[in-house]
Amino acid sequence: MGISAILLIAVSLAMDAFAVSISNGVCIRGFGKKDAIKQAAFFGGFQFIMPVIGWFLGNSVKTYIEAVDHWIAFILLLMIGVNMIHESLKGEEEEKRGCCSLTNKMLFIQAIATSIDALAVGISFAILNVNILHAGVIIGIISFIISCIGACAGKYLGDKLQTKAEIFGGVVLILIGSKILIEHMLLGVS
Repeated sequence: MGISAILLIAVSLAMDAFAVSISNGVCIRGFGKKDAIKQAAFFGGFQFIMPVIGWFLGNSVKTYIEAVDHWIAFILLLMIGVNMIHESLKGEEEEKRGCCSLTNKMLFIQAIATSIDALAVGISFAILNVNILHAGVIIGIISFIISCIGACAGKYLGDKLQTKAEIFGGVVLILIGSKILIEHMLLGVS
């Protein structure tokens, strides 16, 4: 597999992380450069680790992972999105943008949810005899960069939206989870 194919795969794997990064940038109160880098490190790190894990798992467990990956991603993103909407509707801090804080737990859950597809990619890389460290580093770096871009875009949108930012972010997360579920259930995308 050539470098251009790996780059395309890396960009496509990073799109969910990009969307979640935008959502976090919109919703998180006081979101700044440090948060953007922290978030990108989580997403980039998981986008690196998951294909490596998938590569080591190999073809023996492929059918089990593909059977549930979309449900795991959907449930995690749905829970986070519903919680964000719920917190927003409580109206505890109407004058401040967002009620959520960017915790390691939240980033961990989001990173898993947005990188499950990378696990399956790692399994296919094992079948194709792809150099997993080379591919994993590329995927991780691309995801890091794209997540930073998404975070900056989200911060800009959050500054503009202010009062409705958290509801918007929660809806985005639910839509991403639903997209993943629909692609796998109805369209057979793996």
